Amino acid sequence: MASTSVSRVVPATPARVWELVGGFGSLPDWLPYIPESSFSEGGRVRHLKNPDGEPIVERLMAFDEEHRYYSYHIVQAPFPVVDYLSTLRVHEISGDENAAEVQWSGRFVPKAGATEDEVVDLFTGIYRDGLEALHKTLGG
Repeated sequence: MASTSVSRVVPATPARVWELVGGFGSLPDWLPYIPESSFSEGGRVRHLKNPDGEPIVERLMAFDEEHRYYSYHIVQAPFPVVDYLSTLRVHEISGDENAAEVQWSGRFVPKAGATEDEVVDLFTGIYRDGLEALHKTLGG
């Protein structure tokens, strides 16, 4: 099993950041490479499309409003992995109430034909670029 994690400090209160990222369908609000999102199963499954129109289907596995995180599992996607589980989390920064640390992490198993290094690099890049887009969305 492979894993990666990327963190980024963003220029907004943890409450403001969670307000933007904490909705399971909110990716199009801050992530440019996910232009649309819809739900099924009462909001537990989100159906996304990447810019090429390829479907990505993810199931919400855990959600914690108080601790500002959710975890999701990929059901269908054009990625060379299986058993993917990811968590998006917003942390307070001690001594700075106007900033937050956002952590995006995942663990997964490479499919046949993909190496662990390749999939770690892929998701590290996705998380890093996503958190950079979030930083810009929040005025950074």
